[in-house]
Amino acid sequence: MQTPFTTISQYIAAQDPDVQTTLQSLYKAILAVAPDAEECISYAMPAFKQNGMLVFFAAYKKHIGIYATPNTNTYFKKKLTGYKIGKGSIQFPLTEQLPLALIQEIVKYNLEKNMQKIK
Repeated sequence: MQTPFTTISQYIAAQDPDVQTTLQSLYKAILAVAPDAEECISYAMPAFKQNGMLVFFAAYKKHIGIYATPNTNTYFKKKLTGYKIGKGSIQFPLTEQLPLALIQEIVKYNLEKNMQKIK
């Protein structure tokens, strides 16, 4: 899938100004727990990878979508109560504050899983 964005900063800058602040907070939260992760655009979405994919995210009209793995959603099922989830997706409504600490836990979990795979 082709995208006009080549960096996460470009993606964020192209979003509605009201959402840019939320996306910047999300971006910084992910980097805080995965500072060595490689930033990329994959499937037309911002993504972070380190020894495999960690997380994707995307802005939509009414929510921010976080895409990790089905294992991740299963592991965090109790903490995700109240959010719309799919097999590997989580929707955080734009009308609510992003649960940045929870998102950081998700990224840490995936980082640890990726490290286990390479050992």
